[in-house]
Amino acid sequence: MVLTTCNSSESASSIAETLVKKKLAACANIVTGVESVYQWQGEIQHDKEFLLVIKTRQALFSQIEKAIQQLHSYELPEIIAVPILAGEQNYLNWIQSNTSD
Repeated sequence: MVLTTCNSSESASSIAETLVKKKLAACANIVTGVESVYQWQGEIQHDKEFLLVIKTRQALFSQIEKAIQQLHSYELPEIIAVPILAGEQNYLNWIQSNTSD
């Protein structure tokens, strides 16, 4: 699973749709109402963001990373992978069958 945040719903939707169309992701959830607090260039920032939760396979991470970097509006986008340790087998099979080999 890969996580990234975006500054608009349009940006999040565009990235999600591109990843799914290219079969880099089986699904991407867009979570609204995220407030991020972080330090950037020496200042504490408070921003409303949209979180993308991208369901994919580990083997596709580098391609997803490149795609997000190309599509993202941020200078330094969050691109973090977290493992899926367990899951309902039919759903995991669905992720496998809906992503490229």
